[in-house]
Amino acid sequence: MIGRIPVLDVRPQVDCGRRPAKAVTGETFQVTATVFREGHDAVAANVVLRDPSGRPGPWSPMRELAPGSDRWGADVTPDAEGRWTYAVEAWSDPVATWRHHAQIKIPAGIDTELVLAEGAALYERAAAGVPKRDGREAVLAAVDALRDESRPAAARLAAALAPDAGAALTRHPLRELITASRPLPLIVERRRALFGSWYELFPRSEGAVVAEGRPPVSGTFRTAAERLPAVAAMGFDVVYLPPVHPIGTTHRKGPNNTLSPGAHDVGVPWAIGSADGGHDALHPDLGTFDDFDHFVETARALRMEVALDFALQCSPDHPWVEKHPEWFHHRADGSIAYAENPPKKYQDIYPVAFDQDLRGLVNETVRIMRFWMDHGVRIFRVDNPHTKPVVFWEKVITDINRSDPDVIFLAEAFTRPAMMHTLAAVGFQQSYTYFTWRNTKQELAEYLTELSGDAASYMRPNFFVNTPDILHAYLQHGGRPAFEVRAVLAATLSPSWGVYAGYELCENAPVRDGSEEYLDSEKYQLRPRDWESAEREGRTITPLITALNRIRRRHPALQQLRDIHFHHTDNDSVIAYSKSAEGPSGPNTVLVVANLDPHHTQEATVSLDMPQLGLDWHESAPVRDELTGETYHWGRANYVRLEPGITPAHIVVLRPSPPIGGSPTS
Repeated sequence: MIGRIPVLDVRPQVDCGRRPAKAVTGETFQVTATVFREGHDAVAANVVLRDPSGRPGPWSPMRELAPGSDRWGADVTPDAEGRWTYAVEAWSDPVATWRHHAQIKIPAGIDTELVLAEGAALYERAAAGVPKRDGREAVLAAVDALRDESRPAAARLAAALAPDAGAALTRHPLRELITASRPLPLIVERRRALFGSWYELFPRSEGAVVAEGRPPVSGTFRTAAERLPAVAAMGFDVVYLPPVHPIGTTHRKGPNNTLSPGAHDVGVPWAIGSADGGHDALHPDLGTFDDFDHFVETARALRMEVALDFALQCSPDHPWVEKHPEWFHHRADGSIAYAENPPKKYQDIYPVAFDQDLRGLVNETVRIMRFWMDHGVRIFRVDNPHTKPVVFWEKVITDINRSDPDVIFLAEAFTRPAMMHTLAAVGFQQSYTYFTWRNTKQELAEYLTELSGDAASYMRPNFFVNTPDILHAYLQHGGRPAFEVRAVLAATLSPSWGVYAGYELCENAPVRDGSEEYLDSEKYQLRPRDWESAEREGRTITPLITALNRIRRRHPALQQLRDIHFHHTDNDSVIAYSKSAEGPSGPNTVLVVANLDPHHTQEATVSLDMPQLGLDWHESAPVRDELTGETYHWGRANYVRLEPGITPAHIVVLRPSPPIGGSPTS
């Protein structure tokens, strides 16, 4: 039903308001609405935020985003976790209407005394709503001036339009015909749901011993914990572990996904379950729960969190296969179908079927997750959620987050957009994305424009540069420069990004031409790495990764998703974009210019949208390159030369940044 003042199309709005929009504490986002009324009288609008206790937040006046558009907007910033609401109030603005008419009629000598008398009455009524200490006297002085017939009409009008009276009435407007939209839900989560740097490692490879002619010796949680200081030193916030459960032996895969494993082949961690247990058990080679708890506590002491893979699937040896046959799809011959994603086949994995006992699977999943939560896990990376019913995840995440709102779920859903967006809408705090397959300037600009637009109110991307499953051709053929520029892009385009161990070594050998699988993939075998020799010999990009994470922590602009702007370059191999945010020391703007060609030096003129950077078109400003420490003087047009392996990108700061250490990220 249309109210007295129409308020239409309030955004953000998720699923017609049936699901909450998302933000994190301290995140600024824009609320917009279409507001208008009949005739020519002025209207105005404001946003009403209500915190989890129901108290209204600070006044957020809206402005018309473009003259004559009837589209209004205001920035809001929730400051506490919990379930909020937001609504738009529109109202008739009689003071603005009078001012407009008076500035036309009085100079023209039309109804002069009547107009001034109406203004005096209006201002007198408005003054009653202005606190005494916040400008009431200025408004009453305007009333006296409007009624002072000894003064010229122009002077009386000028007194009514005086800045101090105007400012008081802006803060405390006279509102008539107030019409409010229905309240819309907003869930405000902890900062890690938006911002963080992730590092994926296989505990069994860290400290493993692989020698020809001898059975391999698995690494453990204790030996993996020895790697954590180096991971923390690179600036990572989250350590993500693939499944750490017992691995089945039936149809176990050998190296490079072969179907003929040897006696000592370790199998795929995602083939979960054996006689040693299922999803609530640890692989015996990794150690005990005391060892796992030690790993989690070591990470915590280094200011990192542990994310655990949750893969809802089983090996043929999982206890569920006998205890819960109704949880699997049985074929006509009585066998259980193994998992397939043509052309990939997973003979060692049984997928779960949901329609016979959805409630039982929900209860068991919640039980398992709470089991790991009791061991310090507050982040779950969910494997292939798009192969399970959406309603299943909605029930699971709702149950967990109702009592533990700090628990974060990352959807590993490389699938169709509708499924990815719906998984985010029903509760997943983060999602994998198509970033790996977006490599040209046009692809990146279009994709980031999509992610930072309306989708940002419910779907948060995590830009992983590689995964154990994905080694993109760009990395295979681009060498070290490709690894460098993709790290720069991921770390600066998205507030959350991640790398899989070995990225810093620029590992790029595919199992065969045309494949995105790694040669000698860590999914199928132990893969110990000589980190010390690589560092000593300079065969890593660790210094760059460390610098990127330091820059991200220092600059609030890189910790947000919704404000990104692409600037023109006259070379399609060079991309330029800026991000801005309000920081503790004031506005913070970071500009990135990167060479997308890992094989050749590229030159370009970067044409900056100066107002977007908070500058006038004719201005120029000193900028500091955060990667090199060099200072430049940039204006509207700037020449750049970027050489692969030497200068992959410029990351420059145009406006003040907070002290080193940045804002809280947990």
